[in-house]
Amino acid sequence: MLTFAEAARQPAAVVGAETHRLAANAGRLGAGMVLPASYEEAFYRGNNLPEQLRRLLAGLNPARLDEDLLEALAPRAADLVRTSALSDDAVQLFYRALGNAGLAGGELHLRRPGEREAEAARVTPPGTAALHALKRLWARDWTFAAMLERLDTQGSVGLEARPVLLFAGAPGHPDPALAAELGVPTALVNGRGVVGLP
Repeated sequence: MLTFAEAARQPAAVVGAETHRLAANAGRLGAGMVLPASYEEAFYRGNNLPEQLRRLLAGLNPARLDEDLLEALAPRAADLVRTSALSDDAVQLFYRALGNAGLAGGELHLRRPGEREAEAARVTPPGTAALHALKRLWARDWTFAAMLERLDTQGSVGLEARPVLLFAGAPGHPDPALAAELGVPTALVNGRGVVGLP
């Protein structure tokens, strides 16, 4: 788990270009942290999800896609991700990071860098609701629309693990004046501060 200052020292390819923009405006940010892609990757590997998903989706042929089959398999793939367990060590690491970032109590939201869709949760210590929101966010990669887009653009349903941004408060709303001031297309704010520069 990374603070925005720590994330700024990582390559943008690892933490996302938006994460670097946010870190450059750290004084405007509310409480938050960055969950590195390696955390998601360890979850997938620890549950043998790549192999389970490969077997589940083996009947899909990207060259002659059966969208009805994809529509039937997508909820099963998302459920597989949502119902798989993190290791005890990974859970405890997540809970400690939430506490250190000031996110262990109250409302928070999570989203991928560069994206606007968020998962929200109302958290009480140790942070189980945040963990459930994180798994819901990961499961979004296995919806019909997400898999269809990957098939159209990449010719495969496979994907790479990606980082996640966590912020205190509700998902942000656009602030055009701040976006103009910062010279970015979009600035998202909530009552805690800036929560997005996608």
